[in-house]
Amino acid sequence: MEAGGVGLSLQSRAAGFGSGRRRGALYGGTESRSRIGSLRVGEPAGAAVAAVRARGSKPVAPLRAKKSSAGHENLHNSVDDALLLKRKSEEVLFYLNGRCIYLVGMMGSGKSTVGKIIAEVLGYSFFDSDKLVEQAVGMPSVAQIFKVHSEAFFRDNESSVLRDLSSMRRLVVATGGGAVIRPVNWNYMKKGLSVWLDVPLDALARRIAKVGTASRPLLDQPSGDPYTMAFSKLSTLAEQRGDAYANADVRVSLEEIASKQGHDDVSKLTPTDIAIESLHKIESFVIEAADSQVDSQTQRIQTL
Repeated sequence: MEAGGVGLSLQSRAAGFGSGRRRGALYGGTESRSRIGSLRVGEPAGAAVAAVRARGSKPVAPLRAKKSSAGHENLHNSVDDALLLKRKSEEVLFYLNGRCIYLVGMMGSGKSTVGKIIAEVLGYSFFDSDKLVEQAVGMPSVAQIFKVHSEAFFRDNESSVLRDLSSMRRLVVATGGGAVIRPVNWNYMKKGLSVWLDVPLDALARRIAKVGTASRPLLDQPSGDPYTMAFSKLSTLAEQRGDAYANADVRVSLEEIASKQGHDDVSKLTPTDIAIESLHKIESFVIEAADSQVDSQTQRIQTL
């Protein structure tokens, strides 16, 4: 079923263009947040997604390049990036054939921010699976769900949401950081295409320490240096989840992007930089997969 028919009840703000030469670097400020329209309190995750299907959607707010204090050069660069994104998305769309895109990665890796950009240029709808779980169980945050119920309760609802999303098309889904730990979730995500945003742990720890850990139950600590505590816990999670993240169809390394652009710090990258690279990697993957399918069909014909 097409996303345009079922829709996603979203109220989202567009992610901004860069810092330095563009506006709003990803790790220089807080990640853009989306608000999903209210669902009935207490309904199961499956019913939540069904309500989303019936209610229709508001498209992701369009990206707009704005003139910054740096003047016309920044505006020009932003427009160039927007055109590059659009051109790349048109190349990718043919090969995607309506398949959903699932963004995976550690908490704070920018999945929602980058996901909104990709959804906008592809003409897809955007989902944040954490937000859907919150709406389904009638609680305002993942942290509260962990506190009142349990992590297992949250994971069960998360799997239900991903199961129902996997039956849809033309969606970009930002998954929770721990969604990859359950093999059944990969069964759902493999119906589409999965993209791993691979961010260095020190960059994640700096960003999370800056914005606070109250909304991240697996990182929230009563005392201690925020950066040190965040880095320590992220390191443990990375060891536990590293192999799971590697199951993704596409890996987008922020260190590689920064290196290609001549940066020594991934904090200088923008969401647009990451979205462009993601589309490049997606295009390479889907073209290779299509070529492989053609080769297989040719070999079968030759053996007849």
